[in-house]
Amino acid sequence: MAEAQTNETVPVTVLTGYLGAGKTTLLNRILSENHGRKYAVVINEFGELGVDNDLVVDTDEEVFEMNNGCVCCTVRGDLIRILGGLLRRRGRFDGIIIETTGLANPAPVAQTFFVDEDVKAKTRLDAIVTVVDAKHLPQRLADSHEAADQIAFADVIVLNKTDLVTPDELAAVEARIREINRFATIHRAERGGVPIAELLDRGAFDLDRVLAARPDFLEDDSHEHNEDVSSMSFEVERPLDPEKFNAWISGLLATKGQDLLRTKGILAYANEDRRFAFQAVHMIADGGFIGPWKDGDPRRSRIVFIGRDLNRPQLRRGFESCQAT
Repeated sequence: MAEAQTNETVPVTVLTGYLGAGKTTLLNRILSENHGRKYAVVINEFGELGVDNDLVVDTDEEVFEMNNGCVCCTVRGDLIRILGGLLRRRGRFDGIIIETTGLANPAPVAQTFFVDEDVKAKTRLDAIVTVVDAKHLPQRLADSHEAADQIAFADVIVLNKTDLVTPDELAAVEARIREINRFATIHRAERGGVPIAELLDRGAFDLDRVLAARPDFLEDDSHEHNEDVSSMSFEVERPLDPEKFNAWISGLLATKGQDLLRTKGILAYANEDRRFAFQAVHMIADGGFIGPWKDGDPRRSRIVFIGRDLNRPQLRRGFESCQAT
């Protein structure tokens, strides 16, 4: 996304988490606190979201204003249509929050902001915030792949109900989360007690901002995990050939897209002074220049993969092969 667009687009936060994790408690806090901002809230009642993003269509839509000025929408229909209707009332709110069902994979919601040109032009995916139940996460990971998906997709994780576990249990749960997603910011909480400013309008989905705040964000290590979902990152020093990168990433997403939950990177192209931000959800990819490299910053390309059955040597060789000769 170009920097010039950022102030004109509406920030969208996707709030997800498994059944009983505390999403509604957190959402109620956002709606009731006196934070001086107005949010349109889309309550996702699509039912289970399928692989084909096939949503249950219903013409009913209820819109009402909360006491603090937030606009709340109970959605029974297509997410794109609802967003389009909200955007026609742009002046009534500062941002949009989409709460997914507890059994939902966040991918179809996130993909909306890549595939629909009108939504893409008027909104920006600010962050995927996942609420995690510290007490029951081990069991959820054992019996539901959606719980792992929700963690893998997260930019921000609210590790909730920390008062129900011992310090050792909490440390073990946090370590398990890190095995699935080493790159998300984790906030420990009781009853969703995280400052709202740490969750909304943070630009967490903008990888460049994350790198500016946390330069070690993409530091790689050789530690491997045998769990279903893993994350890994790579960095190259030589500039990339954009044609080589596009050919490689297109082929990779076409063949491994179902297993690649999130892909994101900041790229240095040959003969180009601007940084290129790339990100993808499964097979749906997007990218754009985000402004010049800052003086003194190393012009290195970095990329992150979060997914299943990732082949580290193969991904590393593929990314390195994209360097300009």
